Amino acid sequence: MDLVLRLYQATLNTFRGLTWATRSEAALRQELVALVIAIPLGLVLAPSPGWYLAMVGILILAASVELLNTAIEKLSDHITREHHPQIGVVKDMGSAAVFCVLCLGALIWMTALALRFGLL
Repeated sequence: MDLVLRLYQATLNTFRGLTWATRSEAALRQELVALVIAIPLGLVLAPSPGWYLAMVGILILAASVELLNTAIEKLSDHITREHHPQIGVVKDMGSAAVFCVLCLGALIWMTALALRFGLL
């Protein structure tokens, strides 16, 4: 019974965090819109089931990294609202992580589309 209660509470925590982040973070909302569009679109455009998994999976990963970046930023702001150069670097590294995942996403989608339309 403890396991069921723990899973229930963890699920509530997850949805509370996702709801808060979706309401407060424009970047996450944009990534979620892209995911909602990509799920049906990928079924038509993906060259194979494996490519579909990669195309949708990278968008889920991008949203996950965005959530982690948001958590880092909120925690940093909680520590101090004043500008601190080292905290600025930490925030910039979180943004860089999001950028890297988005670049990988673009490469995956462009490659899948090139395969689908016979360009590769």
